[in-house]
Order: sequence, then C-alpha cells, then structure tokens
Amino acid sequence: MTSQVVECPACGTKNRVPSSAQGLPRCARCRAGLPWVAQADDSTFYEVVIGSGIPVLLDLWAPWCGPCRQVSPVLEKLAATFAGRIKLVKVNVDESPQTSMRFDVKGIPTLLVMKGDRVIARQTGAAPELHLREWLGSVLASAGGQRAG
Repeated sequence: MTSQVVECPACGTKNRVPSSAQGLPRCARCRAGLPWVAQADDSTFYEVVIGSGIPVLLDLWAPWCGPCRQVSPVLEKLAATFAGRIKLVKVNVDESPQTSMRFDVKGIPTLLVMKGDRVIARQTGAAPELHLREWLGSVLASAGGQRAG
C-alpha cells in the first residue's frame, strides 16, 4: 500500500498518510485532522475509493492535460480545507482504462464525489477555486448534513 507525506496544517509536523486506512488521518503530534490525498488505479480502486469511510473527491485526470494540471493544486487546497470530511483520490485515466470506462469519462478533468460505490455529484472540466469550493461544500452538506467549508 502506498502512502504520502503530508504536513500538518496546524503544527507543521510531517506525517505519513496511507492511501487506505480505517478512520481518519490525524497528526502524530497535535492530533489535528490531516488532508487525505491518495493515488489509485484499476487494481487499487476498490480498496482506496470504495472502502473509504468518508466521501471521496475522485479526480480523473491525465498528465498531458493542461486543465488537469491547473486544477490539481486547487483540489489539494480543498483537501486541506475539508480535512476530515473528504478524501481526494487521483486516478490517471491513461493508466486506468477500466476506471475511466466505469464512469464514462468523456472529458478531463472529471471530478466525482463518491460515497461508497455511489456517485453523488459530478463535475467535468476545470473550474475556478471558488466554484469548486462552493460545489464541494454544497455536495457534502446535502450528502450527510456535514457543514460546508
């Protein structure tokens, strides 16, 4: 299983966050919620996305896609803003054709918000940070009474 080193937004401590785990990632020092950003592919999709205990913001992207590269830092900021309420999972559609077909991806970036194996919201194309923040906050609020960020 892969992991990523994430800096705690509260205290600056670097923490290793696995792609898949029970519960929510917390800082080893101050116990603050950490942004959860993971990679998945066709072989790890079920474990990383479907097995998540919190909603997943699924970013279906490709390295050659300019808009995908533009929106990526925005999505990572949103993962920090919504830490503890959302898990950002990035899937390279060129390396994961089954996942791309499963969600009928016709344009990238395609953003899906998933709860378990259900898609509860979909957005295709890059959008400004404010729009994505409002969209995600609204989706999370309607998906389970969680407060918008």
